[in-house]
Amino acid sequence: MPTSTLDEKDAAAIEAARVGVAVCDRTAWGRIKVSGDDRLNFLHNQSTNNFQILKPGQGCDTVFVTSTARTIDLATAYVREDAVILLVSPNRRQYLMEWLDKYIFYADKVELSDITEYTNTFSLIGPGSDAVLEKLGIGELIGQPYGSHQVYTIAPAEGVRIAVGSGLAAPGYTFTFPYTDKSTVWNKLLEAGAVEMSDRAWNALRILQGRPAPDAELTDDYNPLEVGLWQTISFNKGCYIGQETIARLNTYKGVKQHLLGIRLSAPAEIGSAIAVGDEKVGKLTSYTETADGYFGLGYIRTKAGGVGLKVQVGETEGEVVEIPFVSHEYP
Repeated sequence: MPTSTLDEKDAAAIEAARVGVAVCDRTAWGRIKVSGDDRLNFLHNQSTNNFQILKPGQGCDTVFVTSTARTIDLATAYVREDAVILLVSPNRRQYLMEWLDKYIFYADKVELSDITEYTNTFSLIGPGSDAVLEKLGIGELIGQPYGSHQVYTIAPAEGVRIAVGSGLAAPGYTFTFPYTDKSTVWNKLLEAGAVEMSDRAWNALRILQGRPAPDAELTDDYNPLEVGLWQTISFNKGCYIGQETIARLNTYKGVKQHLLGIRLSAPAEIGSAIAVGDEKVGKLTSYTETADGYFGLGYIRTKAGGVGLKVQVGETEGEVVEIPFVSHEYP
């Protein structure tokens, strides 16, 4: 959902993610299992990051794009001994299953399976996440690189895979485990001090931090460099779907618009034009109310300016601000 209205409980959860720790149930997100001997090469060729350098226990964010480098989804991949698990957006689960299947050819040793209904995913979010792991007696992951993951027991739940990364621009961990242990793991995290975060609060926080969402910031109108997902792109790994367009944009510094945050003076409607004076320079893609006012995400032409720019969003005034999830610096 690209918009959000918060209540006091949501505001408290967002504050916990900022200064303490919150936990969000992300079970509605898709989990796609990619197995077979060619799984790493397959994903290497179908998305923007470098899978050939990853070992079991490692992970990364990657973007699936069209042949013209338009964005489909931002996914997180966890490499296991026998498979890769893709954590994908809820509204891209079925699409990506069908899309990936189209690129499996006769000789490819690749199998896809949707394991969403058999598993759960929770994310701890905030600087207090390490303390929760320590209380659970599973502190080995603390300080490990993003995407690192191991399997633990949170008694009596076994087979709980915990990965470094909250899914947002905040410290944290993501838990994936069998669906039968949902209440056990959830209660253990609450007992360890995590504050419950609703889907609505998650969406508001992802807007505040600038994490793009399908059908809002990730659409056929935009490419990953315009979004600012540089950390998901390998520029030296060779050919993959959309690679030529992305490489050309990078080489010639051809990114013509950027995803940016906009602090708003009043409510605004998604899809509203962003203007400087009488000139339209972009479009609002997401909007949320916050404890401090109103906030949106939008694409703005690079020539119009960046952080600090005063804009008009529909009938509302706004100021462009930084968002921590993305970057607009060429590597």
